Amino acid sequence: MAGAIKKKKQRYSYADYLSWDDDKRYEIIDGEVFDMNSPGFTHQKISLELATQLAIFFDGKPCEVICAPFDVILAKNVKNDDQIFTVVQPDIMVVCDPKKIEERGVIGAPDLVIEIVSPSTASQDNIRKRALYEEAGVKEFWLVHPTDRLIRVYTLGKDGLFGREDLYDDSAQIEIAQFAGLSVDCRRVFPPLPKIRKVKAPPAKKYE
Repeated sequence: MAGAIKKKKQRYSYADYLSWDDDKRYEIIDGEVFDMNSPGFTHQKISLELATQLAIFFDGKPCEVICAPFDVILAKNVKNDDQIFTVVQPDIMVVCDPKKIEERGVIGAPDLVIEIVSPSTASQDNIRKRALYEEAGVKEFWLVHPTDRLIRVYTLGKDGLFGREDLYDDSAQIEIAQFAGLSVDCRRVFPPLPKIRKVKAPPAKKYE
């Protein structure tokens, strides 16, 4: 089982990952193992809406929209499983090179990666994964914040680094430069906020 294996080693490879026979989901980043929590309802609603908008646009086009759980194996010029030390499962990704897609997962950097942030993964997604995707050459990385109803977009520059973030709120339309004609409607991404019921205050008491 994964728990027992993880106690025996300091660094884990894709070969170790393939040997774990429990039903939990894991990611490996530079040999370090991370348990993945089950997503909540709001996470799933947002994921479904984003994936639907992307799938409609890419229908009949060569790019593929892929949702978690599906492995992304990030390793350069390495073929042996025991020499691969980073395997992640983005919430949503778009891959335009069919040679990168295998039955076991995506080999190399997707063109677009979307991670939906939860309180337990905020630091991991915003710092470690952003650096990971930048180094891997992901052309565009989105961080979706359900609580704040914001989407942070990072685009890879010619220097191979993510530039300053573009910030979008729940009323925005996000135009994606690398996919001409694609626009994501944030009004549909974030569930409507519940209406606040106004309660009429009781009349003030009069004192003689």
